[in-house]
Formats: sequence, C-alpha cells, structure tokens
Amino acid sequence: MLGCDEGLLMVMMGRSQSRGAPLLREDEEGEEERQFVKCQRVFLFDVYAKRDSRKMYAMKYMNKQKCIERDEVRNVLRELQVMQRLQHPFLVNLWFAFQDEEDLFMVVDLLLGGDLRFHLQKKVGFNEQTVKLYVCELVLALDYLQRSHIIHRDIKPDNILLDEHGHVHVTDFNVATVLQGSETASSMAGTKPYMAPEVFVSFVDSGVGYSFAVDWWALGITAYELLHGSRPFEIRSSTAAAEVLSIIYGQQLRVSCVLSPGMEHLICSKRRLNCDPTFELEEMILETRPLHKKKKRLAKSRNQPSNPLPTHMQSSLDALAEDFIAFNREKMASDSPAANKHSDGQNNMMMTMMKTDSSSELH
Repeated sequence: MLGCDEGLLMVMMGRSQSRGAPLLREDEEGEEERQFVKCQRVFLFDVYAKRDSRKMYAMKYMNKQKCIERDEVRNVLRELQVMQRLQHPFLVNLWFAFQDEEDLFMVVDLLLGGDLRFHLQKKVGFNEQTVKLYVCELVLALDYLQRSHIIHRDIKPDNILLDEHGHVHVTDFNVATVLQGSETASSMAGTKPYMAPEVFVSFVDSGVGYSFAVDWWALGITAYELLHGSRPFEIRSSTAAAEVLSIIYGQQLRVSCVLSPGMEHLICSKRRLNCDPTFELEEMILETRPLHKKKKRLAKSRNQPSNPLPTHMQSSLDALAEDFIAFNREKMASDSPAANKHSDGQNNMMMTMMKTDSSSELH
C-alpha cells in the first residue's frame, strides 16, 4: 500500500461556486470532492486517499472542453455508464464520478503494478505458468462482462493492469458496447492488431456484425504476445481492413517457444477466436494541471474579465453537465443490502483466486 506523508497531504478542492446553473448536487458530488486528499502523482492519474477510511484510489480527470473539441463526449459518457453497472475482482472498478465546471472526475481502483505493455517494453519474460494465471483471471473478467451484455472491444496489454499481488485487472471501457439478446455490433472499434477478423469482415463486406467472441480473440492475441514478446500478425494502425484479413487468413502462425499442448491449442488455432484505438482517450483529454491548485485558479479566473466562449461550445458544455450522471458506489452499496451481498461475494472470489496455485494446468 502506498504510504502518505501527512505533512505533504493536500486537501482536494471544495465544491465549485458557479454563478450559473449548479453543476454539482449538494448531497452527492460536493461532499465527495472534500472526502479525498492527494498523496502522489502516478502516471496520468493522481493518487488520493479517502479521508474517513484512508483507502487509496486513482483519480483521473478529463477536461470538458477538450472532450467536446475532440468529439469524445459520447465515449466518455458511455465509459462512465458502463463502469457504473460493473463490479468484479479482475476489473478496474469505478467508485465515484463527479464534475465541476471544467472537468469530469473518475475515482477508480488504484493498481500500482503497471500495465502489461509497460512490462513487455521492459523486456520482462512471462513464463507459461504466469500467463496461464493471467488468462484464467481474464477469462473470469470477460465471462462476467458477457453475462453483463458488454463487449470490451479493446482487450490488449495496455488495458490490463497489475495489482501489488500480481493479479490482472481490465481497464479502459471507452469503446465498450452493450448488446442485448441476439444483437450484434458493426462499427470498427478497438486496436487493429488485436481485432478479430469478423470486425473487419463487417466493415469491408457489410457482414452480419460481431458479438462477444471478439474479446476472446483479443485475449488469444494478448496471450501469444506475452509468451513471445511480439504479436502473431504484422498488423499496424495504418493497415487497411482488407489487407488485415489477407494477413490473418494467409499467414502461418509460428510458435517460437516450447508451450504445453493446452496453451498451444488455446492461442495457435485459427479456428479460435484481433484494435490502435481509433483514439487513445486518456492521452488526448486527461487534464495534466495539478488538481490542488485548481480551486485558487478557478476563483481567480472568475474575478477577472474573460472572453465568453463561442455559443456552440457553451451549449455543448451545458449539455455535457446536464447529461453527466454522478456516481457513488459506497453510498449505493450502503443503501442496498443486495449490493452488499454481491460485493462480499466478489471479495470472497478474489481471496479464493489469490490462494489458487498459479501452477495449475489449463485444459
């Protein structure tokens, strides 16, 4: 657990005093903003401790105006809506969501082990037993998502974080989609090297669409990459969809290391069920200015004359503030005995998995 120097803790900003329509509800966001104190900057997130429990969280904040300028509002709101309905030991769970006049805030699980892409770039060699453990945990996460009618659509090492115990957690739901019943998806979303062929078929030939199986394909590509240090197909973000299909269907997969029959069958059969995101949301719209200075900066800006925003921008900001749905998982759990029971079950599942022998074979 990351320690906090009490002398260095900085109180998070209070509720914004907007002169216009209120952006925060008194009984929800205003209280929550004051419940966190800043500990340390980690990558693109700030690390915060909740005042009452001292539990550590990661907080990312996204500038509203940048979201609008880059036409990412729909994706941001979709990610929030998806994450609010999910809670699982092997996901990065959303705990709180609120806004002020400038930014949207998401408070999520703090995972300090880095993402799998970081470890691949550091030339970490993942042995088969470790990859098996990761695959088992990711299977549980994907099965949960499927039972929740959600396709992630961007499973890749970049979106898989490790906790301090070495367990994996799926993050980044900004291209996830919800399917009900026999519905299929048809848009091309994700990161091309990890996208399943049916995604490209749907795009090239206006096919019947695709469903949850695309996440299993991406998991296979990810497992191959962890074991080999490279992906099985030479596909880049600039590779045309038709060329991608030609590569997938025409290239012989090579296994450069000795794998058990079960693992080889999992990742090397083309009958088993590959996305550069069309955007990298976090790189594009995460606010990088220190949060603890924000209250003073906002107060100062209100007392100084400034040029009004263009009408279309102000209208879009007002609409975003109206559409944003605040979230408090702790309050939701305390108000619902059923939610508490569900949470206890998830925690028990996590403890069981942590005790599982990572050397167990896949069949």
